Amino acid sequence: MAEANFSAAPRSAHALPHPLANPGYGKLNAPDQLPRTHHDFAHLPPREAAIAAYIDRLPGGADISVKTLAKTLPYGQCALRTALNNLQRAGHLRRGREHLADSGSPRWITRTWFSRTARDDDWWAAFTRGDVPKESPEAPDRPGPTRSRAYILLAALGRTTPALSLSHADCAELAPLVADWFARGATDEAVLRALTAGLPVPVHSPAALVRRRLTSKLPPEPAPRPPLRVLECAKCGIPGRPEALPGGICGPCRGEAASRPAAPLTSAAVHAHAAATRAAMLDRRERPRV
Repeated sequence: MAEANFSAAPRSAHALPHPLANPGYGKLNAPDQLPRTHHDFAHLPPREAAIAAYIDRLPGGADISVKTLAKTLPYGQCALRTALNNLQRAGHLRRGREHLADSGSPRWITRTWFSRTARDDDWWAAFTRGDVPKESPEAPDRPGPTRSRAYILLAALGRTTPALSLSHADCAELAPLVADWFARGATDEAVLRALTAGLPVPVHSPAALVRRRLTSKLPPEPAPRPPLRVLECAKCGIPGRPEALPGGICGPCRGEAASRPAAPLTSAAVHAHAAATRAAMLDRRERPRV
């Protein structure tokens, strides 16, 4: 059974914490996942089930690139690359690009979203639009309430910053404050930076410090901005500028020949044109005036 491999043992470095990716990258948890059970990955082959179970237990922001996972798990890079592609086909993983809306930069960065709960293509399409359907926490084989994104962030805080380890009661009490950050567009990484940067030594009361920082550093409410949109041809799906898509159809799909840029002149052609120009100028100067 796949369950036998859920706790695939890392290599000799398993005692070390799994490395985090650069801020803004790494594992991102998909929202509204159902509670964890021993059967979440039973539908997968043993290798994929073991890798999925390991990734599922990593905190947000963990480096889940093939190269890093190969240093931690007993699988090579080729096997891991194949397994991650299989997890994507099974609905547990998606890769894409996301605009850094609060950075003031036009940059798009690569994202990797992981979901313990397998999702179909329609769910992932809704997720990219920001219209995520809620999972029912009352499924008969998955009892118990789903922990919120804010609670999960606080509960995982002590794994990377032991000085800020919080109890269940602390997480439940402080989660609404973190939810206020999320409501104002803050990312998990922004909240973690605000909570962990420049900590005093020692931290006498983790809960009090977290509460104070969540309150005093709360970002302002963002001004409403129009969503980012890219138009695509209704026939071939190629993106383009609005003026290049009259009626929503690109030129080639309307039967127009694609214009080709003129080929650059060769070096010999440039020299020939220059010689002809010089000869014409010399002939003009030597021609007798009438």
